[in-house]
Amino acid sequence: MDALLLHRIHFGFTITFHYLFPQLTMGLALLMVAMKTVALKTGNQRYNEAARFWAKVFAINFLVGVVTGIPMEFQFGTNWSQFSRVTGGVIGQPLAMEGVFAFFLESAFLGLFLFGEKRLSPLGHWGSAVMVWLGSWISGFFIIVTNAWMQHPVAYRVLPDGTFELTSFWQFFMNPWAWLEYAHNMSGAVITGSLVVCAVGALYLLENKSVEHAKVFLRVGVIAGCISCIAQIFPTGDLQGRYMAKHQPAAVAGMEGLFKSQPGAPIVLMGQPNEEKQTIDNPLAANGVLSFLIYGNFAAEVQGLDRIPRENWPQPLPLLYYAYHIMAGLGTYFVLLMVVSAFLLWRGRLFTTRWVLWPLMLSFPLPYIANTAGWMTAEIGRQPWVVYGLMRTEQGYSKYVSAGNGLFTLLGFMGMYTVLSILFIVLVYRIIYNGPEIPAGGQAPQESALARA
Repeated sequence: MDALLLHRIHFGFTITFHYLFPQLTMGLALLMVAMKTVALKTGNQRYNEAARFWAKVFAINFLVGVVTGIPMEFQFGTNWSQFSRVTGGVIGQPLAMEGVFAFFLESAFLGLFLFGEKRLSPLGHWGSAVMVWLGSWISGFFIIVTNAWMQHPVAYRVLPDGTFELTSFWQFFMNPWAWLEYAHNMSGAVITGSLVVCAVGALYLLENKSVEHAKVFLRVGVIAGCISCIAQIFPTGDLQGRYMAKHQPAAVAGMEGLFKSQPGAPIVLMGQPNEEKQTIDNPLAANGVLSFLIYGNFAAEVQGLDRIPRENWPQPLPLLYYAYHIMAGLGTYFVLLMVVSAFLLWRGRLFTTRWVLWPLMLSFPLPYIANTAGWMTAEIGRQPWVVYGLMRTEQGYSKYVSAGNGLFTLLGFMGMYTVLSILFIVLVYRIIYNGPEIPAGGQAPQESALARA
């Protein structure tokens, strides 16, 4: 195994593990604001107690996210030094600003939210929740705008020494790719937060534990989840797909397994890409649908991989194809689940309909898989470029860091992250096991199967 492949695996592993945590903090931040808003407006203390409960999960999740995010900053210098040297004049500033918002704005107001409820007015405590939400979402934007420049470079010039320099800070941040990617990514984060909140609420109802809080979890989670799941497909996913087809046709062709350009291009619902024969084996396809989704015309021609030089095909192509289809398939499932749940909530039957509570409870790992598959689609689709059209991946890695050194550190990270995962699961399990805080004079929850386990 060569050093370049190991560096790609190394960074892919660390960033995939890290993003398990920010997607939940960004999703939970919005839901906590929603709970605090309802509590402030109605005076219903169940929503305050629900917000305090999820703040504990948020805090642990935020801490692990920070711990796993810091090594990635160093990896730019250790594993991708050539990329950092050439592009540092562009990407350095947004990455530094992300650190400022993540470490100062978000963490400072998180401390106020966790420990300041008795010292702040109700409006002030609500304001601290809003600032936590803004800090997490602004922090996410700076990461997205950096990635968007790698996908669709704008506002730069090449200096005589071959490095890139930013020409317009405003144009850089107004990159259309960044805003489309950001909207799609944040709706995905809200889906994760919503399904996790729904899962705990469904668990409590099935176990007859903390019933009133569970109903709050489900109300907030289902409403936010229904909106975000629909927004994930339209307009955010639709608009980003159209923009990608215009600027990265090779990525779209690889995602759909479209080896040959054709009018009335089909969308492949199921099948296996055969890169050697350049066909889809055992296809289940809907003719003309891909043309319609991209161009609004069932007869429009969609560019296939046959018009792309072979050395510019995304690699590994089968992994790109399967990652995209996993993301799209799970996104469709989320819409169906949330629409059914929202209908039952509207009819007042959700809390007693066990055949829906069970999939709500069991679906909590799926948005993590969908978000991971989505990011794999974006990053593999950009290959073989680390900066699309400007710098190939093979030009960006640290050539003096051997494969052996890369493998050693990769195994070390795997070991440390395994321990960190176990600690995280134990801490979150304890929070869910104890349930929301019971107000003075309140009734303690009944013992559940979770407690007896």
